[in-house]
Amino acid sequence: MTFAGAVLAGGESRRMGSDKAFVTISGVAMVTRAVQALVTAGATPVIVVGGDAPRLEELGLPQIADEFPGEGPLGGIISALGHFASREEPVDAVVILACDLVSPSDAAVRSVTAAMDDPAVDVVLPVVEDHAQWLHAAWRVRTLDSLSADFSSGVRAPRYAVGKLNVQMIRGEDSTWFRDADHPEDLPRCTGS
Repeated sequence: MTFAGAVLAGGESRRMGSDKAFVTISGVAMVTRAVQALVTAGATPVIVVGGDAPRLEELGLPQIADEFPGEGPLGGIISALGHFASREEPVDAVVILACDLVSPSDAAVRSVTAAMDDPAVDVVLPVVEDHAQWLHAAWRVRTLDSLSADFSSGVRAPRYAVGKLNVQMIRGEDSTWFRDADHPEDLPRCTGS
């Protein structure tokens, strides 16, 4: 299966107090760490959706605009899928990560892509301690039309847009892979911004 990667960076970061994408952990911006996990896992190409385009360019990260800024993560997912659906070189799926993962892991990315072996599966969704990890899921590009239709009808959360899709949940993954940072106190001590 061929897969691409996308990191959503369009949030407002109100609780963090500064743009989460550019908060550094061990000297590396969180958005860069998420991109690196996707690349190491074999995603090609990898893009960043939304966010501060000039700062992302300074980091050397390819970026596309979020078609629906301020409309939540489903808009970012649709923007990523639409981007890859329109390319001449098609991919089967896109692994979508949030930009605020504390310890993004290429093993976590590989775990979701491995679960897409069944061609009938539309979305692979990690579930950790009964919490669905929508921003660490693999989405078939073919889900774009269904997601877009739900978005057009007012749906903004991914969990409400998958009713017609075949979602494969995976459990038992390392919970540290999915930990995010919403507040400064969620960050490890080695953080600098």
